[in-house]
Amino acid sequence: MTTQKTSAKKLKALPSLRPSQQEAEKAVRTLLAWAGDNPDREGLKDTPRRVVEAYNEYFAGYAEDPDEILSRTFEEVQGYDEIVLLRNMQFESHCEHHIAPIIGRAHVAYIPTDRVVGISKIARLVDVFAKRLQTQEIMTVQIADAIERVLQPKGVAVVIEADHQCMTTRGVHKPGTSTVTSRMLGTFRKDPRTRAEFMAMIGME
Repeated sequence: MTTQKTSAKKLKALPSLRPSQQEAEKAVRTLLAWAGDNPDREGLKDTPRRVVEAYNEYFAGYAEDPDEILSRTFEEVQGYDEIVLLRNMQFESHCEHHIAPIIGRAHVAYIPTDRVVGISKIARLVDVFAKRLQTQEIMTVQIADAIERVLQPKGVAVVIEADHQCMTTRGVHKPGTSTVTSRMLGTFRKDPRTRAEFMAMIGME
């Protein structure tokens, strides 16, 4: 219905294109029956409703605009021009290929020019993109690019470490395997010393 490239403005129009809750619950009943169980038995009677409610929570990021979250900034920085880092932000997402959980943590840093954003907004930004159907690579790019686009800092660095249950509970069955992705922009890309400082700060030097 939508793609990862869909703009935030288009995402706001998504609810008008969505199936009704009744249609969504019917789809869940179909999957339960396809799995081989009886959707009318006592233990499953409320499962379609619960699944739809859970999906509203899992994918709440489609209804939020990342640019709007970052738009309220503070210009009184007293000349601060060093790294601002939020480390070890836990997140839960879902892989777009199997709708299996992706559980991980994000490290996000930027070097301000003349304004900063409240640190809670960076955490919210991570959740906006996590609460969509995702690949880890795309999510990494989306977080970094949103910060660069809105804040126009000297540099942005994003590293994500995550476990993918599409790889641990199915397919190749390799529990304990973590995937690490990164995106470096501006000073973090151009200056090896700045990049090394960031990597040391997150314990990955």
